[in-house]
Amino acid sequence: MEEAIVLKYEVSPDDFTRAGEASSDVKSKLKQMGVPPDAVRKVAIAMYEGEINMVIHAQGGEITVSITPEKIVMVLADVGPGIPDVELAMRAGYSTAPDAIRSLGFGAGMGLPNMKKYTDEMNIDTTVGVGTTITMVVNL
Repeated sequence: MEEAIVLKYEVSPDDFTRAGEASSDVKSKLKQMGVPPDAVRKVAIAMYEGEINMVIHAQGGEITVSITPEKIVMVLADVGPGIPDVELAMRAGYSTAPDAIRSLGFGAGMGLPNMKKYTDEMNIDTTVGVGTTITMVVNL
């Protein structure tokens, strides 16, 4: 079996100027690798939403992307506050983002719903006070 290509990114907390750099980098690398445009788009959208969530809610974290001929797996891990009610957080329009964040154009409550919409699999492992790890898969 062909070995996976693994990319790692650190996401800085509260740094909106750099938010999106990891997803942009992955998007350009996938294009260079000849991954189908639809899959590239799905990965870029899902990962961007997750990256923004990490900046807003989770004091940053780490994103690991594994690319194989079969699928792209994105693991977003943080040591933030955790998600008290995942079901509620998955509702379109639900947001815990503060007004200062909303005034920047973020925090519309579409992050998690979009992450689920643009991936083939999504798993949220969260513990309040410990952090959250979200694993997303886009099949190729």
